[in-house]
Amino acid sequence: MTAQKTILRALAGETQPTPPIWMMRQAGRYLPEYKATRAEAGDFLSLCYNSDLATEVTLQPIRRYGFDAAILFADILLLPQALGADLWFVTGEGPRLSTITDQAGLDALRPVDEIHETLNPIYQTVRNLSKALPQETTLIGFAGMPWTVATYMIAGQGTKDQGPAHALKDENPAVFDALMERLTEGTIEYLSKQIEAGAEVVKLFDSWAGSLKGADFDRYAIEPARRIIAELKSRHPATPIIAFPREAGEKYIGFARATGADCVALDNSVSPDWAAAHVQVDGCVQGNLASSHMVTGGEGLVRETRKIVEAFANGPHIFNLGHGITPDADPDNVQLMIDTVRAQR
Repeated sequence: MTAQKTILRALAGETQPTPPIWMMRQAGRYLPEYKATRAEAGDFLSLCYNSDLATEVTLQPIRRYGFDAAILFADILLLPQALGADLWFVTGEGPRLSTITDQAGLDALRPVDEIHETLNPIYQTVRNLSKALPQETTLIGFAGMPWTVATYMIAGQGTKDQGPAHALKDENPAVFDALMERLTEGTIEYLSKQIEAGAEVVKLFDSWAGSLKGADFDRYAIEPARRIIAELKSRHPATPIIAFPREAGEKYIGFARATGADCVALDNSVSPDWAAAHVQVDGCVQGNLASSHMVTGGEGLVRETRKIVEAFANGPHIFNLGHGITPDADPDNVQLMIDTVRAQR
């Protein structure tokens, strides 16, 4: 049955008449059933670490929409928490962390081999899902890439320009590089355990890759991705890997070849025609409908969905958004998007 899963066929390089489809953050705050389960959990982190409830919210969009893949319900900041950072979420504002800005902060982190005690509930969620998902549905695990995770650990929260991380990188490269090394090693171990638990694909989210320019992009986006992918492929050669260097722009070109990724996920700042000509030539691409269409719906959604499917029709493609779905999205618009993809070809 695995060989027939449409996501895995796309990741293996197959061009299919209808692209498989899933959606970043598909289990989330736009769904009423998610809100009910979140209320039962009490708070976001409690939901992430409750394997039964995290399994439930991962399954909800599969039941409702029949996506071709389910992505593990978790958060990219669970790894820094497992490394010893304090983590909490402020309602309406997002995550907050204790900061790493010097050697003392770095020294206070736990060794990588101690992360699994904290992350065991996540692996249990993966095991649950591998048994509970429909046979045709691919299970995707994920982690944040070191640069993106480091930006939160250094600033203590999300920032518009990742300024604190850039400052530490430039002013104290020894501490910054040591943090990146710890995160690279931790990401390898975290994803390897997800694969052992049953993840069939893993995705690397580098949400803030676009703020890295020139040689910094090569050093802090490409090189960690290359190392992580190479080690995971060494341990789990049959597991495909999707990489998402968000807002990489021209740096999307050649990213798959440089890192070994089986698929490059695209944000919606690049046009599908450009990406087909410059990125899809190297293999599978994923994307890249603007998430705003999940709010506005209508003919604009249908038109742009058709445009993307058509642009990528001559190569391997997984249909997705260019970023995560937002809490103000209309669930009916998600169904319209899916119907449009599946009816077009």
